[in-house]
Amino acid sequence: MKLRIGSLGALAVALWILPYGLGSYSIHVVNIAVIYALLAIGMGLAMGVSGQINLAQVAFFGVGAYTLAILTTHSGYGFWAAAVLALLATTATGLLVGIPALRMQSHYLGIVTLGLALGFINWITNASISGGADGISGIPLPTLPGIDLSSEYLYYYLELVVCALGLGFGLFVVRTSLGRRLRAMRDDSLAAGAMGAEIPLLRMTAFVLAGLYGGLAGVLYAGLIRYVAPETFSIANMFILLAMVIIGGRRSLVGCVVGAVGLTLIREWLSDFSTYAQLGYGVVVVLMVVFAPTGLAGIPSRALEFVRRRGGRAVNRAELRPFQPYEPVTALESSSLDEPLLEIRSVTKDFRGLRALDDVSLTVAAGEIRGIVGPNGSGKTTLFNVISGFYRASSGKVRFAGRDTTTTRPYTLSLLGLARTFQNLRLFRQLTVRENILVALDRTRTHTVWQYALWQPGVIRRERRLRRQAQKLLERFGLTDFADAAPGSLPYGIQRRIEIARAMATQPRLLLLDEPAAGLNGEEVQQLADIVRSIRDRGTTVVLIEHNMGLVMSLCERVTVLSSGGVIAEGTPAEVVAAPAVIEAYLGDSAMADVPLPGPGPNPDPGPNPGSDPDPTSAPASKEATR
Repeated sequence: MKLRIGSLGALAVALWILPYGLGSYSIHVVNIAVIYALLAIGMGLAMGVSGQINLAQVAFFGVGAYTLAILTTHSGYGFWAAAVLALLATTATGLLVGIPALRMQSHYLGIVTLGLALGFINWITNASISGGADGISGIPLPTLPGIDLSSEYLYYYLELVVCALGLGFGLFVVRTSLGRRLRAMRDDSLAAGAMGAEIPLLRMTAFVLAGLYGGLAGVLYAGLIRYVAPETFSIANMFILLAMVIIGGRRSLVGCVVGAVGLTLIREWLSDFSTYAQLGYGVVVVLMVVFAPTGLAGIPSRALEFVRRRGGRAVNRAELRPFQPYEPVTALESSSLDEPLLEIRSVTKDFRGLRALDDVSLTVAAGEIRGIVGPNGSGKTTLFNVISGFYRASSGKVRFAGRDTTTTRPYTLSLLGLARTFQNLRLFRQLTVRENILVALDRTRTHTVWQYALWQPGVIRRERRLRRQAQKLLERFGLTDFADAAPGSLPYGIQRRIEIARAMATQPRLLLLDEPAAGLNGEEVQQLADIVRSIRDRGTTVVLIEHNMGLVMSLCERVTVLSSGGVIAEGTPAEVVAAPAVIEAYLGDSAMADVPLPGPGPNPDPGPNPGSDPDPTSAPASKEATR
């Protein structure tokens, strides 16, 4: 920590005395570099942190600069009043550009945002209010008491302070709850939604942040040059900015700043060879994408990991500690709900003519452990996806906690008390185990984002409270030794436990477990059974899909059997095992002898595990119907 503080202090001193060693032209180049650094921070927040492809950052830059230019030269506003209005304009533009992100992702979003940037460039080139191709000149200087900002040396300090504040605010966002949600959305928007993250609002927030930083850069640029013209906001400059972010490291705001400053200086040095320089930038970007996708910012950690592997020093002494059971609720508390917690009434789900669910009805009482079994392709995971809001039923009704939730979105269901795990693990791979838990613990709504601008102490207090809660949950599930590890680096059984712990962090009333025993050995299955019983004892109702019949028969009070999308049997484990329809459709006569009936002992036999039912949430739409 002391070393880090000392390094930051040395860097601050170096930046403060930098102008004393530069000529007038060099300080101008440095000023431009700082402006591009602000632009890169905004683009990094949208693309690297939030995963939203944003090729309209140069348009935000232009909106800020042109709004200030028009208000000061045409409407008589002072510089700072016009600057505030310019920031409001770029924020509104960010909301507008973010609308397509609600309907599309991937390269489609990139094409749309690029089209919006082209539309802006076409407008400023032809509109009379923007001065057309000639641009707008005569922009007044910003004024500060006792400081002559006509000097680019003094203007540098204004830019430096704004950029430092912008970088500090960006890092504050990334390392607290809003940033974790944005990163979770980037890694897996489906899982983030299931954890209560309001994905549509988060996507809009990402573009608003990008617009805010673009507006700041535009205001500073207009005040520095005192002239704006269309060529400054060209698509060529957009791709140069993209190169800065990719080379520096799009997932690191500091890397974005390094890439922006470095490439701006290199461009200036290569100004006499501009044609070859453009080709060189493209080659470097391709090489970075292929060989160093995390950019310059990720090279040190990749190199350190490589040295550790080669040196054989990756000794892992961490261990999975025993699960600490929850305190059981009293009989009065567990029976406080008279009506069923979950009701499914005649639900049908069609995929382009193929019926995955056919008139499915079932009722789950509060405090129950319900098993759902059936052969592959019987519709089990599709049923979970309908219950949890990922799919909308073609017909029928779903009621949860006394409310009609047939068309309710996943994040709303999570806030109501429904949590789930996935057949194919959907942990946030770029977040640590602790951060995975923190994403689920945070139940604040996205509209409270105003606190980041107006009440940071409240954000800090909430962050500390969440971290204390996360530590307690990590201790309960025996995961403290893995808290700062990446989930993908851990054994499969530990990842399964992390996913259950993450689901329980939402404090659910209903927990859906989709094949939680898949890939586990006998000891891990026994541990899973103990965890599920403890979860039920704390008052959480559990519904699980499972192929491990030993686990199902020893754990569940009631079992529902699906086949070809319909319910063919329901009852106690003993009744289901004896049902002729089940024997014919699922178990088969030869399998009956191997299935243990429920007994007094708490330990389940691992039992047969004939396969897994694919998770439609991880498959392309064209394949969903076959699940």
